[in-house]
Amino acid sequence: MTRSVVYAQKKHLQQEINALDGLLLQLLDEEYTRHPFYGSRRMTKYLHGCGHVVNRKRVQRLMRTLGLAGMAPGPHTSKPHPHHKVYPYLLRGLDINRPNQVWSTDITYIRLPRGFVYLVAIIDWYSRKVLAWRLSNTMDASFCVDCLAGAIKDYGVPEIFNTDQGSQFTSDSFTGLLRHHRITISMDGRGRALDNIFVERLWRTVKYEEIYLKKYDSFPDLLIGLTSYFQFYNQERRHQSLDYQTPSQVYQTATGGGAMIVDKFNSEKEMKIPHAEELGQRHSSVM
Repeated sequence: MTRSVVYAQKKHLQQEINALDGLLLQLLDEEYTRHPFYGSRRMTKYLHGCGHVVNRKRVQRLMRTLGLAGMAPGPHTSKPHPHHKVYPYLLRGLDINRPNQVWSTDITYIRLPRGFVYLVAIIDWYSRKVLAWRLSNTMDASFCVDCLAGAIKDYGVPEIFNTDQGSQFTSDSFTGLLRHHRITISMDGRGRALDNIFVERLWRTVKYEEIYLKKYDSFPDLLIGLTSYFQFYNQERRHQSLDYQTPSQVYQTATGGGAMIVDKFNSEKEMKIPHAEELGQRHSSVM
């Protein structure tokens, strides 16, 4: 067998592996959006049920690619840069009763035919309003810093800004901008995705109401689609937890919003949300 034949076979095999990984990444992303408490064990079983024979090690690798971690406490989640300062979580038990009291941010992944792009958004906890968002094809901190700068320019400064412990948010450029504006910094505990529950719910809503329905083919099309969607989300989408007002209405009037994270993890009473029809529920419909 000639070297060219061996090379061609290896190239074909690698293309098949890449195509399968792409399918598995899509399945993992969709299932995590439905069940964000699933860890690698349950995800492995889920993929087995879809007809894909994969081991847990491969699933863990793919989940790391997507930045996914189950909501239950566990090791090796959301690691910061080893030389970046990590701040304590300040929101547990805090009564959030006004706009610009607490903002938070996070990054999610959106699959396109030729790979993944990254979406960052900043949300006001009181009103659920999306204050700023950015898309990027790289995971460096610059697009997160740009998003933060845009939110501050348009809406002023919050009292507290909450993030996870990802290196983009623990970077000197990101925390430096917060400190420059004298904003108190809060960071989620390791493995506690519910510490940033409103952004987690935002991702679920965006993916089910926009991304999965439209199946965008390109970065420009996705950018146009999300611009339209976030305008709808803020100005027209009525939220059950806001007594069926829109986020922009609640932000502007400072009435009808609010939230509290209580100090009891993994409980049906984890979230206390004033004006919701079902206090403490953990579904995207309460946004």
